[in-house]
Amino acid sequence: MNIVVCIKQTFDTETKITIKDDQIDDSGVGLIINPYDELALEEALRLKEKCGAGEVILVSMGGESVQKALRTGLAMGADRAILVDTPAHHGADEWVAAMIMAKAISGIPYDLILAGRVAVDDGSGQVAIRLAEILGIPSMNSIVKLDITDGKAAVTREIDGGVEKIEVDLPVVLTAQKGLNQPRLPSMAGIMKAKQKDLSIVTLADIGLSPDELASKTKIVQFSLPQPRLARKNISGEAAEVAKELARLLREEAKVI
Repeated sequence: MNIVVCIKQTFDTETKITIKDDQIDDSGVGLIINPYDELALEEALRLKEKCGAGEVILVSMGGESVQKALRTGLAMGADRAILVDTPAHHGADEWVAAMIMAKAISGIPYDLILAGRVAVDDGSGQVAIRLAEILGIPSMNSIVKLDITDGKAAVTREIDGGVEKIEVDLPVVLTAQKGLNQPRLPSMAGIMKAKQKDLSIVTLADIGLSPDELASKTKIVQFSLPQPRLARKNISGEAAEVAKELARLLREEAKVI
């Protein structure tokens, strides 16, 4: 079984975000595999170990720095990786990202496509679902359990107030939610082997796309940090006095009433 895992490189979740000229300043920040994509990769590796055949293929897009994330995935156990070199499309919206990823993946024999439920940087959760639509295959989001048998995927996914169990024919796009598994750490042997594994870098032209076809549908015009939390205030006194003062603070300082 051939499994494609979509990988996005994101800021380290411990990184302190700063804004410069209304844009996120990425100078000197740590970069990692999106944590939800790590869940997807771990599940792909477990499926391969269970069936004993096929490949786990990583696919991503971006500039040279993304190679580090892909090498980490290879060190975890993926067989090979493909990077679509798209430095000119840094900050592309979800529609563009899905178009590029779909074109790259359409040239790979696959039985299953896995991705993270959401990327921790933009939180949109759109690309994998758009990808499935472009490829013309079904998708299911936020899975917490997966079993593959006889060309079918039996999944358990989170829904409001509970879980849902669904069976679907392969191929399918599935996105991983917390609780699906615990991603492994790359071993020293895995890190050494990763240096010898194939990491192919392709251009938009190589996958049959022109930059003119990839104009974003949306545009981010400004980033801003949330307002810092105000210091906590304790109000003491009789109940009527406390209620009166609380109402004044909510009206005059918090401005929520």
